[in-house]
Amino acid sequence: MKILILTFFFILNLWANERIISLSPSITEILYALGKGNELVGVSAYSLYPKEAQKLPVVGSYENPNIEKILELKPTLVVGQNYNEGILDKLKIFNIKTLKLNLKRLERIKESIDILGKALDAKESKKLVKNIDDALKNAPKAKKPHSVMIVYGLREDLRSGNYIAGHDIFFEDIINECGNTNAYKETYLSQPVLSYENIIAVNPDQIIILHSLATEGNVDVKKALSAWKKIPTTASKNNDIHIVNDNYLHIPSHRVALTIKRLCGVMND
Repeated sequence: MKILILTFFFILNLWANERIISLSPSITEILYALGKGNELVGVSAYSLYPKEAQKLPVVGSYENPNIEKILELKPTLVVGQNYNEGILDKLKIFNIKTLKLNLKRLERIKESIDILGKALDAKESKKLVKNIDDALKNAPKAKKPHSVMIVYGLREDLRSGNYIAGHDIFFEDIINECGNTNAYKETYLSQPVLSYENIIAVNPDQIIILHSLATEGNVDVKKALSAWKKIPTTASKNNDIHIVNDNYLHIPSHRVALTIKRLCGVMND
């Protein structure tokens, strides 16, 4: 009888759901898309999509998660990105399974979806990857290739602190896949931050500004756009400056398929 009971609990354990904690909004989105949202017990700050994720306990920012909060939730699996390596290593001391993903480039995003799908036995991963491939295949390509500068965030004061998409990032992949080139030509791989003068020197043919309504709700859009148009660039001369505010644009998840369609449409309209 004792053996039967032990066997029963062993089988239950095999089929038990994971208790997963996601350390970034991107990973949270992917887990829900894989049908594993019911196994999530904690998420990072700014895990806003889908709405169900907002009801889960927050374990800290995606850059600096709180290990005490993580341990309180008794996870069986913690999934993070490359920049979470330190805390993922600490969690191994507590015999907690961890998974580290790379979501910087388009190919790495697809690989990460596949890795997560295999780890959780989620067949939906193939469909998510196919959606990204289809978006790349069907995205409008440039008839007149031009240089594009993608700006993170909408600001009224452009004298300094203007963050843009540099290299080794999925935004540059999208620019190239759409048949255009990144206006930023410097070889630095770190995050480019440009001053007013730097923007003039880069002189993009087109500027696309990613505006987050969630975090930049107080920005005067007309004033900010006017400030960009006053900078002497080819983009301002040709009135080729665009503001896009879709909430998925900054997130390197399976929804990058939507980002490809949206940005290629703006670039090559």
